[in-house]
Amino acid sequence: MVISKDYILDLLENVSDPEIPVISVLDLGIVRDVIIYDSYVEVIITPTYSGCPAMLEIEKEINNALKKNGILELKITTVLSPAWTTEWMSEEGKLKLKEYGIAPPNPTNPEDIECPQCGSKNTKLLSEFGSTACKSLYKCNDCLEPFDYFKCH
Repeated sequence: MVISKDYILDLLENVSDPEIPVISVLDLGIVRDVIIYDSYVEVIITPTYSGCPAMLEIEKEINNALKKNGILELKITTVLSPAWTTEWMSEEGKLKLKEYGIAPPNPTNPEDIECPQCGSKNTKLLSEFGSTACKSLYKCNDCLEPFDYFKCH
């Protein structure tokens, strides 16, 4: 079997974030690179937060996905610099967040948060922290539904 970077990336497209299962680690932008050496494959990842509790599970899932598909010699390297940014998220990933009920990051105007349920921008911050540290809790003043907003950083 010839192992290519594209093959590895195709496999990683099926590895979901354990906290947001509708988005892959590629959509999230935490996979920084895949390097193929003579004897092993290295996957380089950057956490969304340096203390992200999901990273161990993500490493385990990457490891399982690659080994299940014949990549037996591999190394997963975590790098913290440069720090992850929401700009690394794919547009498809942001759309998946919205469809799942999480408002995607809005770097152009972080105070103009759109409700993922009804599309209203008449929203209010309830808490800086939502269900995870990378999200804030908002409420829509029109449909009255609470929702998470994926913070920009």
